[in-house]
Amino acid sequence: MGDWSSIVFLMSAATLRVATPLILCAMGGLFSEKSGIIDVGLEGKMLMAAFFSAATASVTGSAWAGVGAGIVAAEVMALLHGFACITHRGNQVVSGVALNILAAGLTVVLGNAWFKQGGQTPALPSESRLLPLFFPNAGDNALVYVGLVAVPFTWWLIGRTRFGLRLRAVGEMPLAVDAAGISVAWLRYRAVLLCGLFAGLAGSYLAIAQNAGFSRDMTAGQGFIALAAIIFGKWRPFPAFGACLMFGLLDAVAIRLQGLKVPGIGEVPVQLFQALPYLLTMFLLAGFIGRAVAPKAVGVPYVKEH
Repeated sequence: MGDWSSIVFLMSAATLRVATPLILCAMGGLFSEKSGIIDVGLEGKMLMAAFFSAATASVTGSAWAGVGAGIVAAEVMALLHGFACITHRGNQVVSGVALNILAAGLTVVLGNAWFKQGGQTPALPSESRLLPLFFPNAGDNALVYVGLVAVPFTWWLIGRTRFGLRLRAVGEMPLAVDAAGISVAWLRYRAVLLCGLFAGLAGSYLAIAQNAGFSRDMTAGQGFIALAAIIFGKWRPFPAFGACLMFGLLDAVAIRLQGLKVPGIGEVPVQLFQALPYLLTMFLLAGFIGRAVAPKAVGVPYVKEH
């Protein structure tokens, strides 16, 4: 019985550890999407945050300085997205894709220029990383708990506050919000800045908590998986959280099953297990994107009537 409880605990811990960046990123994406701004650029924000957090932690020796730098980097990306989509009413999907391309290229260029290690940052020592707080084998660093708190916080802020009411309204009927004398642009900017905050925490977690430094394209599509979790959760915090845990569980199981031998077939390729979370993403999007109802004004630039 003790062995089984130990296995369950370790699998639960691994699931939460893998799901934390997805949870943080999904909660951030919810703010942006609820305000009517599509955020395909979650991946780019996470990647840029991961690079700058690892680079700063490497130079300063402080993990929290790294987290701060990661948040600032993601916020700059969020402002670029807002400037393109809110101020200049550009295509939101194109802007998000552009952010992803910018992050993928710029992180490698800066990494080569600053550290001369092929786009990577130097490996971080333990004092420059966020280490487990209570359970050494579980990896329960501070950002894991921030991720858990972020879910009820997002639910409360969106569903139980005046700001959340206005945010939901601007994602559904921006004209009515404007008619009430509330700035649509300012509301949407605050939403994308909140998105940048959570994406910055997610990227920082990847680089200085889950890993010990930055490596090229280390987000590996997790921003898109977080977006899939939002859609699967029908733009609601707790269902999106459940979807993130499901992805995390599948990833944790895939890690455990690497090297598994099937009678009559032999060892199952590692790549198959690594592909499982992405295959599940495609399955969920194919099965649920038609049933999930997005905010009515999402993706539609608002033009103020005179």
